[in-house]
Amino acid sequence: MTTSTTTGRDPGLTAAQVAEQIAAGHANVTPGKSGRSVADIVKANVFTRINAILGVLFLIVASTGSFINGLFGLLIIANSGIGIIQEIRAKRTLDRLAIVGQTRPMVRRDGVATELASDEVVLGDIIELGPGDQVIVDGVTVESESLDMDESLLTGEADAVDKSLGDQIMSGSFVVSGSGAYRATNVGADSYANKLAAEASKFTLVSSELRSGIDQILKVITWLLIPAGVLTIVNQLFISQNGLRTALLGMVAALVPMVPEGLVLMTSIAFAVGVVRLGQRQCLVNELPAIEGLARVDIVCTDKTGTLTENGMRLAEVRIVDDAVTRDRVQAALASIAAHDPRPNASIQAVQEAFPDAPDWTTSAVLPFSSANKFSGMSLRDAAGASQGNWLIGAPDVLLDPASDTARLASDLGATGLRILLVATTDVPVDTPATGDTAVPGTLAPTALVVLEQRVRPDAADTIKYFESQNVEVKIISGDNARSVGAVGQSLGLGSPDTAVDARSLPTDDDALADVIAGADAFGRVRPDQKRAMVKALQSREHTVAMTGDGVNDVLALKDADIGVAMGAGSSAARSVAQIVLLDNKFATLPYVVGEGRRVIGNIERVSNLFLTKTVYAVLLALLIGGAGLLAKAMGWASISYPFQPIHVTISAWFTIGVPAFILSLAPNNERAKTGFVRRVLVQAIPNGIIVGVATFVCFLIVNGDHSTALGAYVGHLAVDPADTAASVANAALTVGAIQTQAATAALATMIAIAVYVLVVVARPYNWWKIVLLAVSAGMYVLIFLLPLSQRLFHLDSSNGAMMSVAAVCAIVGIVAVEISTRVLNGYLARRNRVREQRVHV
Repeated sequence: MTTSTTTGRDPGLTAAQVAEQIAAGHANVTPGKSGRSVADIVKANVFTRINAILGVLFLIVASTGSFINGLFGLLIIANSGIGIIQEIRAKRTLDRLAIVGQTRPMVRRDGVATELASDEVVLGDIIELGPGDQVIVDGVTVESESLDMDESLLTGEADAVDKSLGDQIMSGSFVVSGSGAYRATNVGADSYANKLAAEASKFTLVSSELRSGIDQILKVITWLLIPAGVLTIVNQLFISQNGLRTALLGMVAALVPMVPEGLVLMTSIAFAVGVVRLGQRQCLVNELPAIEGLARVDIVCTDKTGTLTENGMRLAEVRIVDDAVTRDRVQAALASIAAHDPRPNASIQAVQEAFPDAPDWTTSAVLPFSSANKFSGMSLRDAAGASQGNWLIGAPDVLLDPASDTARLASDLGATGLRILLVATTDVPVDTPATGDTAVPGTLAPTALVVLEQRVRPDAADTIKYFESQNVEVKIISGDNARSVGAVGQSLGLGSPDTAVDARSLPTDDDALADVIAGADAFGRVRPDQKRAMVKALQSREHTVAMTGDGVNDVLALKDADIGVAMGAGSSAARSVAQIVLLDNKFATLPYVVGEGRRVIGNIERVSNLFLTKTVYAVLLALLIGGAGLLAKAMGWASISYPFQPIHVTISAWFTIGVPAFILSLAPNNERAKTGFVRRVLVQAIPNGIIVGVATFVCFLIVNGDHSTALGAYVGHLAVDPADTAASVANAALTVGAIQTQAATAALATMIAIAVYVLVVVARPYNWWKIVLLAVSAGMYVLIFLLPLSQRLFHLDSSNGAMMSVAAVCAIVGIVAVEISTRVLNGYLARRNRVREQRVHV
């Protein structure tokens, strides 16, 4: 888009001067928006604490020559490879979308204002500003027509700051009202805005309840690993009577399952896949926790114009209310106002389309539109210099006495869903300071009502119904007339013109304000500071609030909401503070964003349960067996060593955690997320882990008695006949080795059977693909334990019927215990949730 500048204004740089600045490196070039380079991504995914632990354990196993037991080393490749692929894919998605969603300033060069990409701006450029524009580089004001800037992103102060010629304009601020231009003095890395934008668009796994909860869990696990690991090492290397090779394999087998190697990986994958999926729907996620945050949202506050209604408007009629003023004069004034507005909003654009032929009038004074005042104005004169009136255009219910006939007429028209503007004249120039309680300069005389048609988006009703079905409340918060907002809400099933609340009557106390908001669905004449206060009042009642909007008047609320959602066609200021930008400008995209958030957090909670159950029973089993080994040593009993080899714990995770967790982490999940992630996961995982660990240990103690008996017979045989042949000794050793394998197989069968049932519990509620997943997982273990090839490959022996019977009984007892524990704990959590929800709604 290009526009010619007004004669006498600075024409900006020439093409030659721009080329010189680019050659000197003075362009507004910034690093990639998605943060880390590909090399950084690779490094961050390869050199992790978990990979280091697994790598050391793999080297220990490799030193024994039993490479089949080192299959868990493939987890290093999986952890790194999948994480790298998904993050690079997400990076590319963000890079592509960031280009589409970036701010495009109007830059004046060779006397022509052209819309350019932000990285094409150079030092010394003249950049034009209008309402809602964000300042992308630092500069100095060179033109100002009542230019007011909001610097809240820099200073935290919401009050607009007037900018005169020569005043500094800081990047990161945006225009509240008026227009003007500034000369760029700091670009690229020297500009604060570039640092702000780079930080906002960075692809990072930043702080969130989900990730902070996982970090807390991993810290606890790290401390548990120390005593369990030390006890296992002491028992395997110094107490058990096994050789060094067997001791090392047992030690590694005990330590590997303690590491929740896939938990962080699955979380990263779920977030990254979420970014890609939303990117395919033209949704730019500036901050990844926004995906998680939307899953927790229970109230959506939405603007009306441009969100629920389409941006474009059509002028339906101009209704004259002052018989002393002719229709031609009003239309001429409207055409001139529209023609001289440098940045017309949707209403003025509709007027301009209806009256494209403006008279040859100029402006002698300008009063820019303000969200606080709800009106703007121009003092006009003709080519001869004669005054053509001081005209105001704005909200009838702000400019008029509510008891007047014109105000009642405007209210009745607005109640049908139409947008109404008042055209009025004053007896003084519009830039005359107002006196008294009113912001209107001079004495106002209403002349006409401009009736505009707003079209409700065709998909808005379905979107509202979706939120209702998900127990998410929707509140319409708009700066328009309350009855007009109520009419739009009524068409969407949200209140009516009679129940809509005029925000000018809202209380200022948070509690009282929250009570009013709870009782209504539509609010009109809401000032920007009131939108912010309404969001805070809802948050004070423990609601998670999402705010959607597209205008400069939505910025404060977008910034303070738990999740800010901006429309791509909205102001650059709104897009800069929002965590999510809907580049397709479709409110109907929001349910997909909410659904993606619920999928991520709900599924991560599921798979966390699986991973932490494994960690709990691995730590407990290591402590129990290590403690039993120390006790046996002290009492002079037969030694007790860790029964499993690394390959055993590797296969035990294949179909109880690995494959199922990956599938479950990407599955649909529409359940609204709740706070307390860590508590819920631990409440389920700890009891399940204890049950698996204790049942496996009991099974091992029972079947280990047979192993001890065989070992005793072997030692006794050597004592009676020390001259026995080498063949007999070898045969006896093989017998003992076979019994050891049989005992380990029985204990492993118990552990896997109960772990599979934990998967059965976690997968609830069932559908066809979950049933298939569970059947395949159980079936694969049946094959592994029965097929001769897999038994030889994985060092298993299920031929001892007595031991396998013990394993079956222990497994059944463990499964029953898991089911009882799950039902009791689910009832406990359900009661806590009911109490919390009752407290929130009181």
